[in-house]
Amino acid sequence: METKNSGFNTKLVHAGDYEDCLGSAVMPIYQTSTFKFRNSKHGADLFAGKEPGYIYTRIGNPTINSLEDKLAELENGYRGIAVASGMAAVTTVYMALLGQGLHVITTDAMYGPSRGVLERDFSRFGVEADFVDTSDIEQIKKVIKPNTKLLYIETPTNPTIAITDIKAVCELAHKNNILVCVDNTFCSPYLQKPLDLGADIVLHSITKFINGHADIVGGAIIAKDPEVYKRLRQTMVYMGGNMDPHQAYMVSRGVKTLSLRMEKSEQSARVIAEWLENHSKVEWVKYPGLKSHPQHELAKKQMSGFGAMISFGLKGGFKAGEILMDNVKLCLLAVSLGGVETLIQHPASMTHAGLSKEAREEAGISDGLVRFSVGIEDCDDIITDLENALKLI
Repeated sequence: METKNSGFNTKLVHAGDYEDCLGSAVMPIYQTSTFKFRNSKHGADLFAGKEPGYIYTRIGNPTINSLEDKLAELENGYRGIAVASGMAAVTTVYMALLGQGLHVITTDAMYGPSRGVLERDFSRFGVEADFVDTSDIEQIKKVIKPNTKLLYIETPTNPTIAITDIKAVCELAHKNNILVCVDNTFCSPYLQKPLDLGADIVLHSITKFINGHADIVGGAIIAKDPEVYKRLRQTMVYMGGNMDPHQAYMVSRGVKTLSLRMEKSEQSARVIAEWLENHSKVEWVKYPGLKSHPQHELAKKQMSGFGAMISFGLKGGFKAGEILMDNVKLCLLAVSLGGVETLIQHPASMTHAGLSKEAREEAGISDGLVRFSVGIEDCDDIITDLENALKLI
């Protein structure tokens, strides 16, 4: 079915689907490592790119390609690349676009491993990195260098929920011949389409909202330009970071309900954020849907909704965070986000514990910050669980 001009929900269900020779109603799992050739010429033509087809699953697989095409349509991109994890997506972008003597500017309050791999590993290969508050475009301007080749942003940020003006940042970057990559994990294409706002690349940990069921790990990269796509695809194939066919099947199944899940989670998140903002044990709340959020107006402009992610600060700091974590019952104490279940975690002792206290504080990650991913349970039950735990602080 041709879905280029279809609505978002129709694309969720049908985009990327191949016509199976047996008439399967869903994309089958091609659980194979290799594909046989009809004859020697067929094999030679496939390797030479003279004929479409499949050679080896690391290079391409129908189940994986179906998902890649679906995600590309959802993000309005040229082509997609499905990989084994969100960090495989991040490192593929870094490896394809950065090298010795080159410079990257990125968001300071980003996912811990996305920052850590630049600081600990790519720095060993001569890659320079500046970590700034990308929600303040003046900070970006101050660190642009002649050798800057990539501007990598998260918006909203993990876990501080700061929002970067994608359109303004892309205009600045492109004036300086810099490519822009946006981590769109917190929003998913349901809420935000960075390529439409000028970005060159968008990536996801599809473990999160896109899959939505906390049962697989995966990542995706979508490029707007064919040449950039080719660079990324080649790097992924050589590094061997491809997704497994069964993973791809699970994500293709999960993504079909993205709109339904996001709509329910966002409805509850708005109510919970307002409730937290009025709670005596809570010092502050960051949620794009609150008028108190510094970039509330920007969120209304570049996002189609405010999402299911909330960060809030507890009075009592680190110890208060531990008490809350140890006493929730319905909310699952776990890393990750974007599933049907509500998840809660304490970045200072968990996802961002690898950063120094100084680095965390510079990025706005206080000791009492709690990251909250709202699921699809009944909203009243989530609030009751939080209230019972907060009483103990």
